[in-house]
Parts: sequence; structure tokens; C-alpha cells
Amino acid sequence: MSKQVLRSGTSIGANLTESKNAQSTPDYLSKQNIALKEADETLYWLKKLYDGGYLREKEYTSINNDCSELVKMLVASVKTLKKKLGRLEPQN
Repeated sequence: MSKQVLRSGTSIGANLTESKNAQSTPDYLSKQNIALKEADETLYWLKKLYDGGYLREKEYTSINNDCSELVKMLVASVKTLKKKLGRLEPQN
């Protein structure tokens, strides 16, 4: 599980770095969206590590809060880009 956190966690930064050199706005959106998915996956694996007793509550809370903030920022970024491109799905 810790290897999964390492993979998904570092993939966030890798995709955000790649987005800096995107070939187009849709390509930029794609990289941002992948980073969001990886951040969300990281939250999943962190919870599994905590539930399994591999992380203490203080460690989990700190890392989870940081990752949750990152997810919020990426959600806002992706929504803004989708709106700019006219791809925002209507809310139910």
C-alpha cells in the first residue's frame, strides 16, 4: 500500500509539471484532470494505510488534510478549465 501512495502521490507532481508544457488548453486540462485523479487515489491509499494501522492518527490527519486541500485546488482548476472550454457538465 505504501508503494501505491508513493506512485499516486508522485504522479500528481509529475502531471502538474507536464501540464506546464502542454501543447494546448485541452492537453493542459487532461494533465490537470489526471493529477486530480491521482490525488484522489492517494487519499484512498492513505485511508487504507490508516485503517490498517500503518499510520498514526496524527500522521494520517496531517497528510490527509494536505492532500484534501490539493484535491480542492485541482477540482477548482479543472472546473475553471472545463468552463473555459465549454465542457462543464450541468449540475443535477
